[in-house]
Amino acid sequence: MTQDNVPGAAPSLSRLVQELNRLPGIGPKSAQRLAYYIIRLPDEEAAALADAVTAVKQNIVFCEHCQNLTDASPCSICSDPRRDRSIVCVVEEPLDVLALERTRSYRGLYHVLHGVISPINGIGPDQIKLKELFSRLAEPEVAEMVVATNPTLEGEATAMYIRRHQSRDDLRITHLARGLPVGGSLEYTDETTLTRAFQGRQEI
Repeated sequence: MTQDNVPGAAPSLSRLVQELNRLPGIGPKSAQRLAYYIIRLPDEEAAALADAVTAVKQNIVFCEHCQNLTDASPCSICSDPRRDRSIVCVVEEPLDVLALERTRSYRGLYHVLHGVISPINGIGPDQIKLKELFSRLAEPEVAEMVVATNPTLEGEATAMYIRRHQSRDDLRITHLARGLPVGGSLEYTDETTLTRAFQGRQEI
């Protein structure tokens, strides 16, 4: 979207609409509605929104252990002494951690890949956090890896790559049960389905 796409709008408003339109899932009409909503916000609320965006860009880092997004490394999950450190659940994105944590059925640690292997999109093993994963799996305290990639073609290919390239013969490798919808995403799966998927995970 360019400024010409918002006839009669002030340049600063057109710029805001254009930037909002870059967000995933936000079309031109939604971008315009959001822009006008922001304009109507009290000054302090608009400033708080701007500060939150700036702060998240300045403060968010990768956890040194699990690669999840955090304000301080290690993250709150990795530093929690109550978590079971013998099991690592591998997920594609940080939002998947949030989805699984809502179930309250998993008390181990996580590893966030930040993507999946997708040759058609030019994403190979070196473009996601696989090297860091294999380093963690080499630690003797890790007894089980739960592969929780999404049940998509790319997710399954990534799971198979992990299984083939991890180096330990004594590592238990499980996969979430196939109660998850094929082609779906963990982020949009309800807590009951995720809980049952964890309980029914299988050896792979």
